[in-house]
Amino acid sequence: MRLLKNHGSASARGESPLKKDMLENPTLDLHPAGWRFDHSYKRLPEIFYSEANPVAVREPGLAIFNDALARTLGLDADRLDSSEGAAIFAGNAIPDGASPIAQAYAGHQFGHFTMLGDGRAILLGEHLAPDGCRFDIQLKGSGRTPFSRRGDGRATLGPMLREYIISEAMHALGIPTTRSLAVATTGEGVIRETELPGAVLTRVAASHIRVGTFEFAAARGGLEELRALAEHTRLRHFPETADAENPALALLEGVIELQSALIAQWVLVGFIHGVMNTDNMALSGETIDYGPCAFMDVYDPTTVFSSIDRQGRYAYGNQAAIAQWNLTRLAESLLPLLNPDESHAVELAQEALAKFSVRFEFHWLEGMKKKIGLFTNESGDVELIKSLLEWMQRTRADYTNALRDLDPQCVPTNADADFCEWHAQWLSRLSLQPQSLVEAKKLMQRHNPAIIPRNHKVEEALDAAVERGDYAPLKRLLAAISKPYDETTANADFRLPRPVGASEYRTFCGT
Repeated sequence: MRLLKNHGSASARGESPLKKDMLENPTLDLHPAGWRFDHSYKRLPEIFYSEANPVAVREPGLAIFNDALARTLGLDADRLDSSEGAAIFAGNAIPDGASPIAQAYAGHQFGHFTMLGDGRAILLGEHLAPDGCRFDIQLKGSGRTPFSRRGDGRATLGPMLREYIISEAMHALGIPTTRSLAVATTGEGVIRETELPGAVLTRVAASHIRVGTFEFAAARGGLEELRALAEHTRLRHFPETADAENPALALLEGVIELQSALIAQWVLVGFIHGVMNTDNMALSGETIDYGPCAFMDVYDPTTVFSSIDRQGRYAYGNQAAIAQWNLTRLAESLLPLLNPDESHAVELAQEALAKFSVRFEFHWLEGMKKKIGLFTNESGDVELIKSLLEWMQRTRADYTNALRDLDPQCVPTNADADFCEWHAQWLSRLSLQPQSLVEAKKLMQRHNPAIIPRNHKVEEALDAAVERGDYAPLKRLLAAISKPYDETTANADFRLPRPVGASEYRTFCGT
């Protein structure tokens, strides 16, 4: 792991002159639909954004609207599930109080640094929910911005519906994630390899501050701009560190902890992000940017679905290592704030980064223990879990179903000798804890989902919606994944793995 040393000398740490009032919640007028916008991000230096408006579309309509999320946000769901809402979600109307911008950021994409920015997204502002929580409201696919370069700034219906499906599945699984409030149709075609129907996704996020935002600040800004961004991020996402002795270190350590927990949760459910560039890692600890993502079916750490990840950089089993690589880029960006002495700053960064693998292993082990019914700690737990995973890989077992079907009270009649041996070891381990086998099974059922958005089911739903305008399969899929731990005869088909003989699944970035 490398730490760049190209920041030169740095002045001593100090409080940012822009800190005051950055996150105060002002008294805001309530929009008739319930919007209550503020824009603390716009109180940062102007290098971090550009004023930009969505580009109006010909015929706005609603493909799907997230009624439950709208109500959680304190919005008038009935009013927004209408032509009025379609106009807002397509970018043809701007709610009162919104102040649209495109955010600037950089990023390492497949390991290569580049300057980026919101090339097809507009941040309307931060909506303040009834509980006081602050949420970014972003339109994705809303037309060209100053950062679009040669892109058209548009998005197509299929990928936007995919993000809606997968983000809602992640939310139901209890994994921190951005969410989708609506997908609006535009009535316009978008040219990719062929002409496809256009769409705009309304994304709701704790923020859109990325590792790449800090890389941008380090590359293009001065020390005060970097400090302003760090203070804004720390106060927004880690308010408990308000009195930290070393604010930048507290920020770095907070992000490391959130990401270690997040990536462990991905791995535990077999989720593969697919494009873990630094501009796709949010400092809030939420999963963001659902492009070529998918859920693993057959257990194999080398699994890759993304058509653009030809070397397996972002394979299922590499995600923790890539997260640590990305966090190293964040630490490099923060060096001038960690300590005025660069060598000491590097030491502080390295000490913080070393905690990632420890914390990831902790979160992963705690999760896996629950998945096999373990309440207590024993010295052989890691070996027991790894031997199960090795058997799953060797036999090409379905990851989700194999874990869901584990039963301490019953060995499958068609199990091979290796599994029977493992099962006996597992029962011996379960006998060492005071909880009964019934209690162990209940713990497992709470932590092993029966339903995930299986790739072939997602594609069936998307094909029906995009090709035929039939949203019934998509709505049925959403209903099933909204209760991932419930197993009924009505949703039994969502447990079935990929049909035998089906071609290898591939996903695409959707741009």
